[in-house]
Amino acid sequence: MRELMVIEAPSVLGLRPSGVQDLPEALRDAGLLDRLGAVVAMGVPPLMGVPPLERIREWGRVEAAAYDPRRDADTGVLNPVGIARYSVELADAVGGVLDRGGFPVVLGGDCSILLGNLLALRRRGRYGLLFLDGHTDFYQPSAEPTGEVASMELALATGRGPSLLTDLEGRGPLLRDENVVALGFRDTEESTAAGMQPLPPGLHAFDLDAVRALGADTAARQAVERLTRGGSGGYWVHLDVDVLDDAVMPAVDYRIPGGLTWPELESVLQTALAGERAVGFDVTIFNPRLDPDGSIAARLTECLYRGLSARHTVL
Repeated sequence: MRELMVIEAPSVLGLRPSGVQDLPEALRDAGLLDRLGAVVAMGVPPLMGVPPLERIREWGRVEAAAYDPRRDADTGVLNPVGIARYSVELADAVGGVLDRGGFPVVLGGDCSILLGNLLALRRRGRYGLLFLDGHTDFYQPSAEPTGEVASMELALATGRGPSLLTDLEGRGPLLRDENVVALGFRDTEESTAAGMQPLPPGLHAFDLDAVRALGADTAARQAVERLTRGGSGGYWVHLDVDVLDDAVMPAVDYRIPGGLTWPELESVLQTALAGERAVGFDVTIFNPRLDPDGSIAARLTECLYRGLSARHTVL
């Protein structure tokens, strides 16, 4: 199995400096890198003289430009130029891991970091996306109340929105509709009332009710089956932690009742990340400032460890 390599991507250009930029540090403090270091040590032979934890740390951090709270008049979104530039820089970092044969684990930040992760794949060809989020994030700028790209990234990634963000490096859409599976969302009533454009018919969608009807493991297996059909070279897994039940994950900026349980999310991650064609993973939106005693960070770390360790069958 490919070596896990962590990249910190604490950008809040698609949201605001609310605290989600502290996600990487909070998960480090909760022991995530130590746990993943153990996974790597169990899963692959060590490099001569280089401890596993150092190999994980070496990919470092991609810093974002200063946040601008002004909504751009031309595109209708916040920080469009900054997000476009950041996407290229993050794609370079993710691409460096892929070039080394590694498996990138990207710690956000807000959901706009997904564009950089997908750009790294688009440079290599056609790939898919498993989108785990409590919201569908398919807003068009005219319907998003404040212009936050963190509510639009799935729309942008599939080519819907201002060209500055839908045509990065002149490569057109980062994803085809049919290569996307959205799983676990529960915002249909809210987003419809707000005037969000509908999900396209070619995009595969398992809302929370569908996941519950099938069971989390079955839903995840069906999602992976869809993502591995056709000519795709593999798939990325995106996790916005607000896919979790608000009762167990209140440390997010846009709360919505309901959601997956911890065991359900662990089951989905284990199925998705164990797949041979999973090529990378990101985590976004957890806000440590809303977790003063660190207990949620500790439980999230355990969940991520269980999901990623499935790649090395050391559960």
